[in-house]
Amino acid sequence: MKNIKFVVKVDRGGARAPAYVQRVDSTPIHMTTNRKLALLMGKYTAEDAVKCLQNSRCIPKLESVQVNAARSDRSERPILN
Repeated sequence: MKNIKFVVKVDRGGARAPAYVQRVDSTPIHMTTNRKLALLMGKYTAEDAVKCLQNSRCIPKLESVQVNAARSDRSERPILN
């Protein structure tokens, strides 16, 4: 089963490479140009990140990504005592 997660891609215009949101802290949002390091997030979290990044120089976009769903098989869960 596949789940859909979102990545926030930011185009800064010109010849710059697109950046992706890597980490969301209380105030700053950390960016990376490496797509594999981009933060996968739910739709509402991604929309909040887009709202924070909107200004005249940045053009943020949501990109959907399909990821494998985590299995909920009891045999794979660790036993806690």
